[in-house]
Amino acid sequence: MGQPEAEPLPAAGRGERPAGSGASLLRALRHRNYQLFFAGQLVSLVGTWMQSVAQSWLVYRLTGSSLLLGTVGFATQIPVFLLAPIGGTVADRRSRHRILLATQSAAMALAFGLGALTLSGHIQVPHILGFSVLLGVVNAFDIPTRQAFVVEMVGREDLANAIALNSSMFNGARIIGPAVAGILVGAIGEAWCFVANGVSFLAVLASLLAMRVPPRPAAAGRGSAFSHTVEGFRFVARTRAIRALLLLLGVVSVTAMPYAVLMPIFADRILRGGAQGLGILMGASGIGALLGALVLASRRRLRGLGRWVAAACAGFGVALGLFALSRSFWLSTLLLVPVGFSMMVQMAGSNTLVQAMVPDALRGRVMAVYAMMFMGMAPLGALLAGWLAGKIGAPATVASGGACCVVAAAVFAARLPKLRQQARELIIAQQMAAGTPPEQLTQPVAVEAASEEQGAARPA
Repeated sequence: MGQPEAEPLPAAGRGERPAGSGASLLRALRHRNYQLFFAGQLVSLVGTWMQSVAQSWLVYRLTGSSLLLGTVGFATQIPVFLLAPIGGTVADRRSRHRILLATQSAAMALAFGLGALTLSGHIQVPHILGFSVLLGVVNAFDIPTRQAFVVEMVGREDLANAIALNSSMFNGARIIGPAVAGILVGAIGEAWCFVANGVSFLAVLASLLAMRVPPRPAAAGRGSAFSHTVEGFRFVARTRAIRALLLLLGVVSVTAMPYAVLMPIFADRILRGGAQGLGILMGASGIGALLGALVLASRRRLRGLGRWVAAACAGFGVALGLFALSRSFWLSTLLLVPVGFSMMVQMAGSNTLVQAMVPDALRGRVMAVYAMMFMGMAPLGALLAGWLAGKIGAPATVASGGACCVVAAAVFAARLPKLRQQARELIIAQQMAAGTPPEQLTQPVAVEAASEEQGAARPA
């Protein structure tokens, strides 16, 4: 998958500094709104990762059950699968900035509530499940909106870099958060991690309030909300490139990504590392993911990114298989670095390619389908992984997921040659809609995804 190698156009109408042509790793940070967003999210995501690790350890401490670990993961993410299409429709019809203010405020309230209940000493697994479901509902609106809001902050010219920097930020927090959580859980308990997460949301709310966001053009008023939601699914269904990317992501989400749900079992029973070991293991995966995101951020073109996605998926599977075989704590820690690297390259690479091909009017709805495949399918995988781990053990479960990744990557790679020529028309159409001069769109490029309709109507 790829994109015509046109020079980026200056950003306009956002109150940011003009975009230059230098291949800077941090070029998306030229935009004032994105600077604010980046700073606020970085603080908030550290808290989010602290809560994630502390919650997993709390469930494991209360129950010792792999099935319940999977059940809590299911409860957190299944609302995304069920409600993200509605969230995407809302993101395309309403102010994305205001939606984010609402979702981040709701997530903050939930974090404080969970912390207060845990501090009271009355916390039980049903309470955790209830908070998890509510957070999942919030995420169903937050994720597609946040993904679609990026283009409003940086424009198409720096979109790929902003997506990669978002991933870098996410995984930088992933390194710090679990490490801090491992220390705090062992020293003063899980509750203070939840409270710290609640406090961290103040940073992102302050950054959102400080932004200068111009009004978006009014969405087309014809048709019901239901018909608008269906329109997003239809676009994905008829666009082979996006469909292939999202199907691959869905397979990996179900079969391989639930390895994180089973990490408390690896940390305690298999590798004998305890709560601090869990933080180290999660941090190692975060280091790898951060490296992967930084590599993607250094790229200015999309040419060859489809091959990167396929290779990363296969690498993810191989690294998971080796991790499942290891019984050494430090070897397992080392193996989680390529696990995180490969997972991030596939996820962020797929995100970048999908956003390069989707028109802005459908962006929220298409990114809702992305959220369904990436996070919405994960609960099914978490539940399955928890059940399988109880039957065949956590190592065999993780190794099986890795094998599924390798097979899925091979199928995806085999289809790439048939998709390259069809992609060019769709990506060029989006660039022309954004105002890129036609003479910059005529350069030859090998791309690896496209709309079936565009490909049939306009031969490459």
